[in-house]
Amino acid sequence: MERVIPIPEGVEVTPTTTGFKVKGKLGELEREFDMSMIKTEKRGDSIAIIMDKPKIRRKDKAMLGTIAAHLKNMIRGVNEGFEYKLKIIYTHFPMNVSVQGNEVVIKNFFGEKHPRKAKIVGNVQVEINGQEVIVKGINREEVGQTAANIEQATRVKGRDVRKFQDGIYIVSKG
Repeated sequence: MERVIPIPEGVEVTPTTTGFKVKGKLGELEREFDMSMIKTEKRGDSIAIIMDKPKIRRKDKAMLGTIAAHLKNMIRGVNEGFEYKLKIIYTHFPMNVSVQGNEVVIKNFFGEKHPRKAKIVGNVQVEINGQEVIVKGINREEVGQTAANIEQATRVKGRDVRKFQDGIYIVSKG
């Protein structure tokens, strides 16, 4: 069984002994996989990931699909990048959101004295434009985890969430 993944112009995919290295105009990503049963071949402007096993089981097919999906995300990341948009919503107390080092600091959430903090994972940029927070990067997992950290930092606890809808919420993923 094999999966063929097209490589766009300007992107270089190099199979290593433990995974793949992908270079593009936005940067470079490297990821390790279980490559014990997999071989790769270059076919013109695409790369083929081949299951090198005489009998393929359902778990092997799933692993092959997972590796192909991760490789596609890496190629897209170094070529286009990923961007999540979050919206700051408040009705009770105005929130102040800022980036300090590798943390997003949310002050005055429901009038709390102590600021809430969300960790920025990996090499991700966070921009705050008015009521919008934009999270950008080339690694899909790091961008998604950073957006989730920001959303979770403003989770409402101990109140009726139908009435108290203040928070920072993911609006779009791209």
